Amino acid sequence: MKAVILAGGSGTRLFPLSRKNYPKQFLKIGSSKSLFQNTVLRLSPISKDPIIITNKEYKFHVINQLKEIGITNYHLIEEPVGRNTAPAIALALKFAIEQLDLPEDEVLGIFPSDHLIEPTDLFVDYVKKAEKVAKDYLITFGIKPTKPETGYGYIESGEKINDYTYKVVKFHEKPSLEKAQSYIQKGNYYWNSGMFAFTISNILQELKKHSLDIYQLFQENSYQSLLENFQNMPDISIDYAIMEKTGKAAVIPLDLKWSDLGSWDSVYQTLDKDQNQNVKEGKVVDIDTKNSVIISNKRLITTISVEDLIIVETDDVILIAKKGETQKVKDLVNTLKENPQYKETTEIHKTVYRPWGSYTELEEGERYRIKRIVVNPGESLSMQMHHHRSEHWVVVRGTAKVILEDIYGKERKEYYIHENESIYVPKSTKHRLSNPGKIPLEIIEIQVGEYVKEDDIIRFEDNYGRT
Repeated sequence: MKAVILAGGSGTRLFPLSRKNYPKQFLKIGSSKSLFQNTVLRLSPISKDPIIITNKEYKFHVINQLKEIGITNYHLIEEPVGRNTAPAIALALKFAIEQLDLPEDEVLGIFPSDHLIEPTDLFVDYVKKAEKVAKDYLITFGIKPTKPETGYGYIESGEKINDYTYKVVKFHEKPSLEKAQSYIQKGNYYWNSGMFAFTISNILQELKKHSLDIYQLFQENSYQSLLENFQNMPDISIDYAIMEKTGKAAVIPLDLKWSDLGSWDSVYQTLDKDQNQNVKEGKVVDIDTKNSVIISNKRLITTISVEDLIIVETDDVILIAKKGETQKVKDLVNTLKENPQYKETTEIHKTVYRPWGSYTELEEGERYRIKRIVVNPGESLSMQMHHHRSEHWVVVRGTAKVILEDIYGKERKEYYIHENESIYVPKSTKHRLSNPGKIPLEIIEIQVGEYVKEDDIIRFEDNYGRT
């Protein structure tokens, strides 16, 4: 089996932790590893070199997180625009056939990158069983429900194929509570996990039958051409495009711990709790507090005699919500997007990750901005210039290599700056910051000028193709 990991989603239902530029799959929730990292590790016994498809904006999140867990053998596809799961899977199919020369009877396993699944060994057993029947069916994985959940779609199973596989009767949309309760009572309904397994030939046949627009684009274009014309793909999920229409759908029910962590309520249900049924992370001191989620990033959060609350603190946002109402976080994010004052807050954190490391905004005023910059060992920022600001760098940790060059390129100097040393970068001076050392380089950057926004930057050279 070749695993295809879908890592391009930009969901914001876990705002303020999850935001457009750093979405849920890269968060470390209740674990020392991110959801994406755990997905890759969970699939490693099944597929040693997975195909990972992500948005081009998340490329370096993927690369850096794989590096953290020592994964070097993988294939990375960068979607130029988001087009939902059916086009993403079609692009992965084209890559598998054209770039990897996989045969048409190869089974592809399709797995979202932002799910929590335990235990791993049981999950691996289920996937290996699916590989056996995926030669004849389009397999979807259903989750044995533990309660009448209204936040998930359901799969209705029918005729038995073997000891662990059933034909799909119908896919059902997210139900009312009354309907969900009836599904549980009937016993042949399962949560739709969004995970699939099928052969290349079978999914291509079904695309031809049920999603001709995607199939024609697939047939008419090479992989590179399909990538370049990806914006012409319809925005549609694999469920709507194929699975709800095909006569070959079969479901394998999974009886294990699973969550798509699609809301703060599902985070509460999933994570470990204290004796008062509270989920707590970070600096939290509570008195007579029950049934709540309290997550602190930096500040101390204190509570007295509260129940059923979701409290999440980040550098720039504090979310307080009533437990049971967190599906409305999506509405909150949409409201913030409509306000120019807060729109940027829905997209980026105070800490912003870059291919070379990260920066954290510490303070900003009318004519100044202060950042903490961390450059990973061996990495380098672009050779760049600013028209409206000068910069002063103070090294806190590590050794910085700094190149300064006048705008005409007539004079170029290199400097090595160590802890508690500093260097000044005047306006309109081409400059580059690198970390030649073995430990992360940490500096404090003070920007001063009439304009200190991120778009006052001209890149001349860049190791990451951003010029």
